[in-house]
Order: sequence, then C-alpha cells, then structure tokens
Amino acid sequence: MKRRLKSIYKKLYSHFGPQAWWPGDSPFEVMVGAILTQNTSWANVEKAIKNLKNNKLLSPLKLYRLHPKKLALLIRPAGYYNIKAKRLNNFLKFYINHYRGSLKKISQKTSKVLRRQLLSVNGIGPETADSILLYALNKPVFVVDAYTRRIFLRHKLIKDNGSYTQVQDLFMCNLKPNLKLFNEYHALLVKLGKDFCLKSKPKCNICPLK
Repeated sequence: MKRRLKSIYKKLYSHFGPQAWWPGDSPFEVMVGAILTQNTSWANVEKAIKNLKNNKLLSPLKLYRLHPKKLALLIRPAGYYNIKAKRLNNFLKFYINHYRGSLKKISQKTSKVLRRQLLSVNGIGPETADSILLYALNKPVFVVDAYTRRIFLRHKLIKDNGSYTQVQDLFMCNLKPNLKLFNEYHALLVKLGKDFCLKSKPKCNICPLK
C-alpha cells in the first residue's frame, strides 16, 4: 500500500504540478474558508471572503463582535448563510475564549488536542477540523473529502462503507507525517476529482492514473 500511495502521488504531481493550496492571505482566512466551503464551490467562498475583506472584518474579534444577521448577509454567496454564520460564530467563540484569537497560542497545541477541541465545536466535522489543522495551523494530518473517497473507491483501495477515520488511516499509517506531502497530496486529489474523476461521466480513458 505504501508503494501504491507513493506511485499515485508521483503520477499526479508529474501531471498537475504543485497546487499551492489552500489559497488565502492569512491562516485566519483559511480557517474561515474551511468553514464556509461546506456544501459549496470555492468560487462562492471567495465571493463571501471578498465581502468580509472589503468591509475590513477579516479578523477574529471583528467577526465575533459582528451582529449575526450582518455576518449572514456578508457571507451569503457561500450559501446556507444563516447556518454558516452560526457555525462560524461557534468557531470564533471557541477561538477567542480558548486562545484569545491568537494564532501563536493555538499553534502551540498538539494536533490531537486541537482536533478534539475543534470537533467539540457545533458545526465543525472531521473534514473541516482537519482542513484547519493542515492548512491553517500547519499540522500534519490528512484531509479526507468526497474527491478522495470517490477516487480511491473507484481504484478499489477503500470500501464503500469505510468511515472517515478508516480512509484517513490509509494515508496516515502508510505515509510519513509530512506537512508538505499531506498538503500537496490532498490538493492533487481535489484537482483530479474536479478535472477527471467526475461524479458522473468520469474521464477514465485519459485519467493520469490510468
């Protein structure tokens, strides 16, 4: 399995090159994006984040002090804006109460501790928590998303009923805990899923993993 995973990574990297993911001007922007990207496209998230930037609100304290209805309106392009405003507010409450909104303070905690804390925040599931850990806090955890599941299921490397943890362990137990590798690997799988391994009508005949 180790060789298979490394082979897949090499083929994808050779075909697509480095992805420079996750896009964001700051770790906090990445945190916000990870919450807003639930059930929507990244293009819509960018519009919502642009609204926050234009209003000079992209900081923990400013967002936390913002009225929920105002926040919901600003992030409307991301969809499910009332729900996401609550989820974002829940996260901000946690971030400020536990770490005073300090990137330095939260980064000092271990992945294990942070993951447990993040998962206790209402509205944050495993994928969102791991995205924050990997892309915003530089913790070597592998993010599993719908693209990862689809690709590895079609290649018969995971089972259809495999849990998030089981799929994640496939990577975590067979690859060295390398921040750059996990970052790039996940981004490459997303690229493959968007361009080739489509949900319907996948382009298997020209897939880089063919």
